[in-house]
Amino acid sequence: MADHILNTWYVAAWSDEVTNKPIRRMICEQSIVLYRISDDQAKALADRCAHRAFPLSKGRMLGDSIECGYHGFTYGPDGRCTKVPGQTTLPERAVVRSYPLHEKDGWIWVWMGGDPADADPSDIPDTHWMNDPNWTSVEHSLQVDCRAELVHDNLLDLTHESFLHKTTVGDDYIYEYGITVEVDDNVVLVDRLMPSVPAPPLYADTMGIDGNWDRFHATEFFVPNNLTLHSGITAEGAPREEGYLIKVLNAITPIDAHTCWYYYSFARNFAVDNVEATEQLREGLGLVLEEDKDALEAQELGMQTRPGREFDVLIAQDGGVAKARRIHQALLKKEAKEREAKEPRRPGAPANTKPIGAAARRQAQKAAAAGAGRSAAESTTSAEATSTAAGGR
Repeated sequence: MADHILNTWYVAAWSDEVTNKPIRRMICEQSIVLYRISDDQAKALADRCAHRAFPLSKGRMLGDSIECGYHGFTYGPDGRCTKVPGQTTLPERAVVRSYPLHEKDGWIWVWMGGDPADADPSDIPDTHWMNDPNWTSVEHSLQVDCRAELVHDNLLDLTHESFLHKTTVGDDYIYEYGITVEVDDNVVLVDRLMPSVPAPPLYADTMGIDGNWDRFHATEFFVPNNLTLHSGITAEGAPREEGYLIKVLNAITPIDAHTCWYYYSFARNFAVDNVEATEQLREGLGLVLEEDKDALEAQELGMQTRPGREFDVLIAQDGGVAKARRIHQALLKKEAKEREAKEPRRPGAPANTKPIGAAARRQAQKAAAAGAGRSAAESTTSAEATSTAAGGR
């Protein structure tokens, strides 16, 4: 299993994807089944029957319980087995993991960490723009065959717009303006101000404006998996909150070491009732995402040819990326230490000794046997020497 940060909330699905028909999602190499019970609450269980590992997502709902489609084991919303066909007793170990779940603003969030008590919904970033009547949004999701970190990098360094998206949303001048990077705990903010530049087509066409405006990009990365892009234009010198604003909410959910889900919502506070503009934007964003997907997947393939060696060169524009990577690695190490501290120790093992695997055990047994052989030989030699000495006296 690859290294994934588990003590966090991941977007598992759109709210309207989850119904009373079970669906499967793979998150951080853990298979999960999502479904709704009679009061419309969404639930998340491990997608693996305790009996023969058959996917529960291939089963069916019986009231608020889910029935395995292989041998009929039935589980309640808490993951406990409530029925075993053909017998009245329930095996104590007939339990599947239940994951903490929170539904907010159209997204289903699942806590992947080991301790449900740590699952605090207030840790989920602000996403209210998806449901705010003063904003309108375009939403989409897709699977990208690359590691999640590459999508993070893509959103933290928007200079790629000038080149990768040259025929869609790119402007030649973006890379000419520097960035500022701020770090607050596990949040990285990469800000770029582009003063007195022409209004991009999205604003000019929908609002009928021209001339020069102050433009800004600010990517706020809630490490390890959520990025909010605050973007917009304002009259020259005016406060940002008075401008035409865009909020792009990005949730990047790892599937495995080389694949991820990319969920996004593109919300705007201008031309809210302009249906034609919304549909044009939906089509245009689809093209942009395909350009990103193609580039990210090509990048992933290139990196797999040189495992363990990702990047050779860093430049000033990589400031946010570098800081985010350091936070990501620190969180991974922190979780690894916490897991190690909680792992049961072998009887008699020192506190800092990890449980050993089968291969290591075999090596230890061989070493012990060899040591015992040497000890026996040494004892024999010693006895012979003593006997010889006794005979001499």
